[in-house]
Amino acid sequence: MENIKETNGAQPILQLKNVSISYTPGKKAVDNVSADIYPNTITAIMGPSGCGKSTLLRGINRMHDLYPNVKTTGEIYLKGRNVLTMNAMEVRRMAGMVFQQPNPFPTMSIYDNVLAGYSLNGIRLGKKEKDEIVRESLHSVALWDEVKDVMNKRGSFLSGGQQQRLCIARTLALKPEVLLMDEPTSALDPISTNKIEELLLGLKRQFTIIIVTHNMSQAARISDNSMFMFLGELIEYNNTTQMFTKPKHKKTEEYLTGVFG
Repeated sequence: MENIKETNGAQPILQLKNVSISYTPGKKAVDNVSADIYPNTITAIMGPSGCGKSTLLRGINRMHDLYPNVKTTGEIYLKGRNVLTMNAMEVRRMAGMVFQQPNPFPTMSIYDNVLAGYSLNGIRLGKKEKDEIVRESLHSVALWDEVKDVMNKRGSFLSGGQQQRLCIARTLALKPEVLLMDEPTSALDPISTNKIEELLLGLKRQFTIIIVTHNMSQAARISDNSMFMFLGELIEYNNTTQMFTKPKHKKTEEYLTGVFG
């Protein structure tokens, strides 16, 4: 499986080396995936349901540790450090996750939602520092002007699209290296989806983004590079434009032209 070559000499920020993940012994949900991901890019992971997209994404920040029967093998390097031997909480600070359904903490205010990562990690901050992190994080997701006068209201008071932007702000507040997004717009209307996509295009100046998406046109619109997965294997990984116009593998072509999905 060919890997993407970076042309400007940058080092990969994330390296997957022979990563396999299984929920049951002898059956791999992710099968021997290797890929280099470069800084300040958006990488889309595509493929039909059940092909291992979300399983791979969650493996990057050790979400599978929460389930004792899930086994991960291979190596995952984030900024040169093996994620699988690091402290899991540190990994999750470096690789923040945004889920499919917006999930602000329902009993917390908008303000406290943004800072939730710090309180959950037992990190104490002064009032001035808190205010600065909240303002900066909400500005970065274009939510500050919409919520600055209702900061004490619960996060669940916001619309679906605003809630998802709040969840992104909560992840960005911890200043991660990589932003992992598991179909972040699939529960949103087209206008909110468009806002999130514009937001991601802006955020890649500061962050490296990996997004699982069922939506091929979304991958075409916002991603620099794309992975196509099928039955746990990484079939093709290439520049998105090249993959969509001249896929190298027949299976990729069949998926992109709607033969299966």
